[in-house]
Amino acid sequence: MSFFKNIFSSSDDSGAKESKIDWIELNDLGQLNEISSISAEKQVAIFKHSTRCSISRMALKQFENEFNSSDKVTLYFLDLISHRDVSNEIATRFGVVHQSPQLILIKDGKAVYNVSHNEIDAEALATKL
Repeated sequence: MSFFKNIFSSSDDSGAKESKIDWIELNDLGQLNEISSISAEKQVAIFKHSTRCSISRMALKQFENEFNSSDKVTLYFLDLISHRDVSNEIATRFGVVHQSPQLILIKDGKAVYNVSHNEIDAEALATKL
């Protein structure tokens, strides 16, 4: 959990709260098969985050603060700096251009919604669920 705590809090804010989202860490290519299977029953969203990018960090924090549809979607989190191979396979498998930050919604094994940067919006995602 310290990995997520480091991402969701800043070093100058010792009292920062942890993420209210129960992310599933995406760190293995095999999980993409799992995502395709799960998406037949319940939509899956993948948040691709660059730990080296302040825009990505801002988009992530904003999404976290606004998101409240956890019962409607399974959420995966990808640290694309550590797992670029997974990010590349997401682009290939789901037919999306790699971007960072990026939010991709998967339904029935296909990307049905894909946004990046300032277009990442929890309320907009909720309308797609």
